[in-house]
Amino acid sequence: MRLLRRRQRLPEPMPLGYPALSAEQVSVNLGTAKILDGVSLTAHTGELLALVGPNGAGKSTLLAALAGDVSSYGGVIRLTGEELSHWSDTEAAMRRAVLLQRITLTFPFTVREVVAMGRSPWLGTPREVDDDRVIAETMALTDTAQFADRVFRSLSGGEQARVALARVLAQEASVLLLDEPTAALDLRHQELVLALARDRARDGEAVVVVLHDLNLAAAYADRVAVLDRGRIAAVGAPDDVLEPELLARVYRHPVEVLPHPRTQAPIILARR
Repeated sequence: MRLLRRRQRLPEPMPLGYPALSAEQVSVNLGTAKILDGVSLTAHTGELLALVGPNGAGKSTLLAALAGDVSSYGGVIRLTGEELSHWSDTEAAMRRAVLLQRITLTFPFTVREVVAMGRSPWLGTPREVDDDRVIAETMALTDTAQFADRVFRSLSGGEQARVALARVLAQEASVLLLDEPTAALDLRHQELVLALARDRARDGEAVVVVLHDLNLAAAYADRVAVLDRGRIAAVGAPDDVLEPELLARVYRHPVEVLPHPRTQAPIILARR
């Protein structure tokens, strides 16, 4: 008996402010440890949402759950209004792109081949004709075009991180999930990556980014969610959330919060 392959459902445009990705009372246990405990959070199109918190707060686990990379969890996660199980792997990849902290490749792929992997969800769709243009544009945006013919494994950690970001951007998904995208980067490229993420949000995508640097979160995020021991301690605009009492309690260290002399964005300093 011949099995018919189901035609993939292509994404529909979403208006600004649409709840593109949401967690509703999501809990995750690893063995006897509760990593997430009843987390509810929504990322909307047109915004950059930063997840911050100390080590072990649950930031990366929450991002993994939102990405569909956690096999067992309690609660409900919705992608563009439907539960994750509603979408095939390819359909999910058309709608959300995920940048992990580390990328491991065994074969000697060139940088351009790695970036081209981001186009795989669109194989056989009308958007396949855009592949070459999108690959070139994303490599230019991430300052990786000069590495196009080099083997990915020959790059430094920071260079590999930018190539991985180019692959994610080339996917052209309406939801971007970025796990510590600035961790291996120098000052210039940290600013470059967060500016790219903010620009994608301004263009109508929903961007969720895990950050350790509170000052980057304050400078670039539209909203900040502070996680503490698997729960949401606060969520809101940076000016409202990044305040000294809350941060001192969550990070268990006294901090000072000062206004930037030009932008008035919060500047967070550890008290010494």
